[in-house]
Formats: sequence, C-alpha cells, structure tokens
Amino acid sequence: MELRHIRYFLTIAEEGSFTKAAEKLCIAQPPLSRQIRDLEEELDTQLFVRKARGLELTESGERFMQYARRIKQLSDQSLEDIREMREGLTGRLYLATVEGHAPELFASWICDFKKKYPLVEYEVWNGNSDDVVKRVHAGLNEVGVITLPYDEEGLDGRLVYTEPWVAMIPENHPLATEKGDSIEIAKLAPYELIIPSRRSRRKEIENWFAPLNCEPKIICRIAHMLNAYELTAGGLGIAIYPASAAKYISKGVVIKRIVKPDVTAGYVLVKSSKRNLSKVAEEFWNMVNGIYDDDKK
Repeated sequence: MELRHIRYFLTIAEEGSFTKAAEKLCIAQPPLSRQIRDLEEELDTQLFVRKARGLELTESGERFMQYARRIKQLSDQSLEDIREMREGLTGRLYLATVEGHAPELFASWICDFKKKYPLVEYEVWNGNSDDVVKRVHAGLNEVGVITLPYDEEGLDGRLVYTEPWVAMIPENHPLATEKGDSIEIAKLAPYELIIPSRRSRRKEIENWFAPLNCEPKIICRIAHMLNAYELTAGGLGIAIYPASAAKYISKGVVIKRIVKPDVTAGYVLVKSSKRNLSKVAEEFWNMVNGIYDDDKK
C-alpha cells in the first residue's frame, strides 16, 4: 500500500464519484479505478459499492477511511515538520466556524497568527454549531468556534466571547415604535417568532417563556442570520438571534436587546480531546488560549 492509494481513496470517498475524483486529481479515470482495485485486492475487501446516485462506502470502506485519514494526517504532519526545520512553521490550518461574532474572532486570530507564521495557509468552513462539532469530531477541521450550549464529551472547549440576544422587529410592527433599545420577553409572547434552527436553541428559548406559563409562537426556524433578517424585513415575524445579527441590517428592521430575563449567547473555541492537533493547529490553539490567559491577568 502506498500513500497515493490513500490519497486516491479519500478523494473518491469525498467526491462520491470516480469521474469527479479523477478530475480533481488530474488523472484519467481508468488508472484511478485500477489503483483502487489494487488497493481492494491488497485489503481483500470491497471498499465502494455503486448506487443510483453515485458511490457509497461499504462497511469495510468506512472502517478503512478512519485509518486512511490518520495516515494522511501523519504524512502531512511529517512533511510540515521537515519544512518547518528548513523554512519555519508551514502547513494548512483547517478551521470551522458558526455565524454571528465568530468570523470576526477568527479574522483577528488569523491576522495575528499570520504575523508570526507567514507561510501558513488557511481553509475556513462555515456552518451551524452542530455541523462544526461533527467536523471537528471527524477530523475534517481541527479547531472550531461554536455557540453554547454543546455536548462536552470528546471536546476541549474555552469560552471566548459573549453577547446579548436581540429581537429583530419589522419596522412597521407595533413593538418597533416603543421607546428604548430593549424589550422584555413578555412583550414578545403574543407574536410569531423566527428563531435559529439548532434544536438546543429552541429548548433554550422555550425556557425563557416558561415563567410566563406560555410557549413561544415559533413560525420559522432558520440557520443563517442573513436569511432571518430578510424574512423579518419582509414581515414574516420577529427574529430572535445573537446581537451580532445586527451587522446584517440595512433597513426595514428595528433591533432591541432582550431583557427580563437578560440572556446571552456564548462562543466557544473547541477541538477534539481524542485526537492530537497538527503542529500548526497546536500553535494556533495555544496562541488563542494565550490571548485569553493574558486578559485574565
């Protein structure tokens, strides 16, 4: 078994197609198929099965992929370490982030990191917290930022930022004309709400309304703040999101901080507690933690 077999196998699994994988690898499809057949013969098992919508991994293929990722990671890390001895820290940093304030955090951290390690490259993936956690667990991204709450099993995490929750209210809504920049939860109870799609978020928001002996009137659950803003501006309902959602506002919506109770959204830096970070990711993790350690002094 050679490293090229590992790279070919992982690319095919990622693309779900020999044709797409061949294009990405810049090789012809017949030689690629032959390499995978050689790998299957060496392992004495079938790794892929053809389906109507493309390729799927067999049970053996799923198991082999776990080892293949580790082998590739070790290979990449060894190359990075050797280059580092000659040129300084190099490699690619695989990050994952949610919306809200997290992109601003990553932008600041990456800029600081680049000053120290100018040869490092970056690949940043964006999604909701549940997806970020899945990618960190799977090793697709080494470091991520998610929002509270989260399941701490298998993760190391550190709180790096908090912000209040706000109500995004259509400008022609009765609540939009009330004085002040805050609004009590009780005043939102009669109206239809747009909230984040994450399951734990719904439970959290329902808990805010529990002391009122009522449930929130949720009309829409949506992952992305920009889409929530557009629906709010269109008059669908009042959106409840972290305060950084205000950065998407251009017109048509009034922002009010939610009070009674005063509720906050927390952002957490996470990594897998079961997998060692690459050298470049470890340096990044330590740098970010150092920033917040210094803040406490």
